Amino acid sequence: MRNNQLARPSITIVDDIPANLGLLDNMLRDGGYQVYAFPAAGMAIRAAAKNPPDLFMLDINMPGIDGYEACRLLKADPELKDIPVIFISALTEPWDKVKAFKLGGVDYVNKPFQFEEVLARVATHIKMHRMQKELESYNTLLEKRVSNQVKEIADSQLATIMALAKLAESRDDDTGQHLERVQAFFQVMVGHLSLNGRYHDLSEDMLSKNSHYACALHDIGKVGIPDAILLKPDRLTPEEFQVMKKHTYIGSDTLQSVHEKYPNNNLVKMGIAISRWHHERWDGTGYPDGLVGEQIPLAARIMAVVDVYDALRSQRPYKEAFSHEKSLAIILEGSGSQFDPDMVNALLEAEKQFEKIFNDTVY
Repeated sequence: MRNNQLARPSITIVDDIPANLGLLDNMLRDGGYQVYAFPAAGMAIRAAAKNPPDLFMLDINMPGIDGYEACRLLKADPELKDIPVIFISALTEPWDKVKAFKLGGVDYVNKPFQFEEVLARVATHIKMHRMQKELESYNTLLEKRVSNQVKEIADSQLATIMALAKLAESRDDDTGQHLERVQAFFQVMVGHLSLNGRYHDLSEDMLSKNSHYACALHDIGKVGIPDAILLKPDRLTPEEFQVMKKHTYIGSDTLQSVHEKYPNNNLVKMGIAISRWHHERWDGTGYPDGLVGEQIPLAARIMAVVDVYDALRSQRPYKEAFSHEKSLAIILEGSGSQFDPDMVNALLEAEKQFEKIFNDTVY
């Protein structure tokens, strides 16, 4: 069998002339090979589909399916295409050999056969084929190991990042389900935007789990805000609000340092944009950089709507929780000034899903 390295290598030979077939059969058997001999290519191909050999040897001039066509059929079969093919023929013109090699043949043996030459060529190509299969198996194993290691590293990075996000949330006197809600809201928004013609080419990162985790990083900068301000039960003074604003670049700077170590981590890259710019306003009056309109990254524009909706629905020491309808009305009023109108429209289209998500996570 092909996959059993302890078994004798097997060779399928095809020649429509019985004398030539018998001669080659005996020659190969004497050389220690297991031989399957066929007078027609169709028979050989059907048999090989059930029991693939280590090597094919095909005569060229045969009635019906000739050697060239047989090689084409073998190379078109996913299970047989990698098995080496040696052509055997009395044809000696250069173009006959060129055609054989162009079709995928690995060698060309002229008739009449020379015993030592045939065995030497056969042994070489079987050895090369088996070495190639071993190399492919090794590469597959290596790729799997590398993939597992990369996943472990990515999982470790993600765990660290999410722990930081949870730490920031735990310091805020907010409801414990805030992160879970904004993640769910964000994914709903992305889904609706992907159906909008203007956003049909959303990036893979936006459509993948990267955005799900990245949006949870929006407030990680709050770990750098003093408790006296972060946990103040009353409205902040103008001076205190200036300090609170710093959480945007504290968070983005923290993530930027992570991104410099892991530049291929797109989750962190998206988290930088969200954490820094989710308080920007569509009309340019937001913070920290006063970006205007589409200068604000899409992920941050989505987060601006999502975060405000959740804040409006949630109770604070200085305010009662607003109803779903009241929250929508407030956000709609800010369309074109505080919020990207497209994001507001997406929220309105998905408002039933938003209401359900919030109600399902408030205990």
